[in-house]
Amino acid sequence: MTARIYRAQSYRNLWLVKAAAGSPIAEPSLFRLLIDTGSSYTVLPVKVLETMGCAVSRSKTIPIVAAGGILQAPIVTIPWFSCLGQRVENFQVVALDLPTNAFTSGLLGMDFLQRFGIIINTGKGELIIP
Repeated sequence: MTARIYRAQSYRNLWLVKAAAGSPIAEPSLFRLLIDTGSSYTVLPVKVLETMGCAVSRSKTIPIVAAGGILQAPIVTIPWFSCLGQRVENFQVVALDLPTNAFTSGLLGMDFLQRFGIIINTGKGELIIP
């Protein structure tokens, strides 16, 4: 089987990829996510998750280490998530709104990257799925 290569969109020294998520009760949502190897979890905006039918306010919370310290953030399961040609059913994500001046909708974390053994080629800005 041949490895698949995806190019990340570059913004300064940051890389972005497109993703989608959905549920049976809402139209699919599209995202521009920052590839974040320092994030254990994929992070999506609260309002979008609520639109998908996720009970964010009643969800279990987990501690998240952020620039401003440790905060508690809800973790929810979404019906499906798709990125880099890979689709995951019943995928857990953290519900967290990034600052309003952020250039991205959320974060693509290690939970997704490791699941598929994604290799990051920093010299070419490529993500390789073996």
